[in-house]
Amino acid sequence: MKRPSNDEYFMSMAELASQRSTCVRRRVGAVIVKDKHILSTGYNGSPKGTKHCEELGCIREQLNIPSGTRHELCRGVHAEQNAVAQAAYFGVSVKDATIYTTTFPCSMCTKILINSGIIEVVYKSGYVDDLSKELLAETNIKVRVFSEGTE
Repeated sequence: MKRPSNDEYFMSMAELASQRSTCVRRRVGAVIVKDKHILSTGYNGSPKGTKHCEELGCIREQLNIPSGTRHELCRGVHAEQNAVAQAAYFGVSVKDATIYTTTFPCSMCTKILINSGIIEVVYKSGYVDDLSKELLAETNIKVRVFSEGTE
């Protein structure tokens, strides 16, 4: 049995977190890591104590909102946002950490990642959000697509 690389290990954890998602459109998971240690995880879904989109239906689908636009019109908190929020909730700094996410972060998540001190984004699937790409290009944050067998 082949031992997974750190990238494979942490991305598989992000994929596992995505299975907790309550989003009916896209399941996303994220794991924040520093010094090969998991600091926080997150998945997309409605805020604590509120009804899930699985119960109410998707506002974005009902309004025919295209993917990658009008992120504010959604009940859900994104996986990256939840991972940063969970770290803050428990008093864990994510400064100088890496986030592994199953989907490229949207512009809202990107702004939070920039201001939280994340220094690297590793993502598995692309996402159409030009503003996110522009913002990341203006920073020193390393951005790379996940590739099996790499570190």
